[in-house]
Amino acid sequence: MTRVKVCGVARPEDARLAAELGAWAVGMIFHPESPRACAPGTAEEIGGALKRKAELVGVFVNAPLDEVADLADRCSLTILQLHGDEGPAYCREAARRTGCKVMKAQRVKDAAAVRQLEAFREADLHLLDTHVEGLRGGSGTTFDWELAKHHRSPVPVVLSGGIHGGNVAEAIATVHPFAVDSASGTEAEPGRKDPAKLEALFEAVRRADAAGDAPRAA
Repeated sequence: MTRVKVCGVARPEDARLAAELGAWAVGMIFHPESPRACAPGTAEEIGGALKRKAELVGVFVNAPLDEVADLADRCSLTILQLHGDEGPAYCREAARRTGCKVMKAQRVKDAAAVRQLEAFREADLHLLDTHVEGLRGGSGTTFDWELAKHHRSPVPVVLSGGIHGGNVAEAIATVHPFAVDSASGTEAEPGRKDPAKLEALFEAVRRADAAGDAPRAA
């Protein structure tokens, strides 16, 4: 079963809908420059509502460890998505201080970028996102999914970057990821989800998984 992470959540009602549809994880962005940044107070409310119902992911970009630890505690985070230039030592310390799992993100522009994740062998998850100059994520564009084949690590892969209901089946068939991650592809506007797009994403994932389990024709 391909899991679904709904990211860029900034409203409690969107978080609840994602969980009701079966989201494995709900992502809240704590990067002030993002148009999808979630206010800490709102994130606390989401964390309280979804505790033990879904993984609660905090997305950080080169944040001070004290800030990460504080928000992890306040918002009941279970996974830290590190989307900046954090190195392996930073990831280990963030995990130690918070007790959270670590998802190390990499913006993919070539095979070398994918292979750089081999240095993060202690991470719990690797996230592959689209490389767009000047952006840390949420570009709404895909990358060449064939590049994911250069991921040689046993660490599970989460596939991100322009994922939506119309292309997620192809993404799953090409990459066979542990999970898919959608932010802009399920929005009405940055920070506000479109219920119809969310429902279409989950339905497409279910259909893709069912097709993958079907017997192959000879």
